[in-house]
Amino acid sequence: MSITTFSSPGAAIPASGILTRFNEVRRSTLALCEPLSAEDMMVQSCPEASPAKWHLAHTTWFFESFVLREFLPGYRVFNADFSWLFNSYYESFSAFPEKRLRASFSRPGVEEIRCYREHVDAAMERLFERELEPEALRRIELGANHEEQHQELMLTDILNAFFTNPLKPKYRDQGSWSAGEDARTTAGGDAGATREQGNKGTRDQAAPLGFTQFEGGLKEAGNAGGFCFDNELPRHRVWLEPFAMANRLVTCGEFAEFMADGGYRKPELWLSAGWDAVKANGWRAPLYWTDRDGAKNDGAGRDREWTMFTLRGELPLEELAAAPVSQVSFYEADAYARWAGRRLPTEFEWEAAAEGKPVEGNLLDSGNLLPIHSTNLAQNQNGAKHQNESGTNYYGDCWVWTSSAYLGYPGFKPLEGALGEYNGKFMSGQMVLRGGSCVTPAKHIRSSYRNFFSPETRWQFSGIRLAT
Repeated sequence: MSITTFSSPGAAIPASGILTRFNEVRRSTLALCEPLSAEDMMVQSCPEASPAKWHLAHTTWFFESFVLREFLPGYRVFNADFSWLFNSYYESFSAFPEKRLRASFSRPGVEEIRCYREHVDAAMERLFERELEPEALRRIELGANHEEQHQELMLTDILNAFFTNPLKPKYRDQGSWSAGEDARTTAGGDAGATREQGNKGTRDQAAPLGFTQFEGGLKEAGNAGGFCFDNELPRHRVWLEPFAMANRLVTCGEFAEFMADGGYRKPELWLSAGWDAVKANGWRAPLYWTDRDGAKNDGAGRDREWTMFTLRGELPLEELAAAPVSQVSFYEADAYARWAGRRLPTEFEWEAAAEGKPVEGNLLDSGNLLPIHSTNLAQNQNGAKHQNESGTNYYGDCWVWTSSAYLGYPGFKPLEGALGEYNGKFMSGQMVLRGGSCVTPAKHIRSSYRNFFSPETRWQFSGIRLAT
């Protein structure tokens, strides 16, 4: 099998740096699983989600399938059935089971999957002892970035799984998380237990909503150097009219005002397909908002006593009113923007505003695990926390819905071979999101990064930044 992976032209790939990155990513994935029981890791609570156990296996399958089998002479696969069992959607590689059936895989068990990871990691150590071809290094770097995507998906899926559990267990209690520390809590516990560090300051008022003006003109978009996925290439020119971008994300309190004003009951605010989704799904609030009387997504308005389910457990709206609203679909984001007399930014406006700015914000490395009200504290790609003098972060908290359809850039060509299926075949019926979220690893995100989901998607950490 011959596959060329992605990297911007001229990107250097130091082997020592990739080895370090590989080891860090693999450790981080296991650390994210520490609060979970074996039973937790079996749950698949919605069609979009996958069990945590499957994420552990699939990320390992990627290294075995696309690195070890081709670049380590004499490598012996751990289990021949795993080659198809843990394939996700690579049609040209092998057959694979239906995604909706992943929760039915009671075998192999979690311990066998951990042994699978150890087998592959040991083989990767042997591989790093060799003089590696540039293509092998590119694929390892791709695999590390692929695994970071699944770290985010795993936390997103766990949140949905615990929300559907009548006991509403917490993934973690308050306190920060980092990949290197031992798990101090386990999933479970009283949803009404004390909340301290993780939500400190959430009762504060949100910063006034302001807009930064941008001149527009002829700009370059797309990755300019370093690792990237193929959908970030080629770099090309775009024309932007003058525009303005909000200095922060829309908050839960502001979205509650939209609800109180009947936002979910006014078809004139919605795209036709969005209004169809509201009626078909009974949307009355963002996903994970629950009326304290017990009616999920029922009713409207700030006068109702809403709670929000998070990875830290269930929290009242008044504690998160100044935090960014999350788990909204593109349709909800678009309707809110129309109600507010604004619009969503295009992906190229967002990129023009963010390019050259430091990658810092409330990302996974911050340990908060939920969107927070924090106009000052920033987390950068080196893991350092510091005061953000500008007060505007373009990264973290929530992925930002843009008004741009997910399409290939001018001159885009899918790669040959199985890895050509990574992005290109999804360029239909999807919308672009930018900026990362509270569960995105800091080293994973960049200004050219393009996430994409169908417009009705709500289970992601997706939010709203207004433009005009």
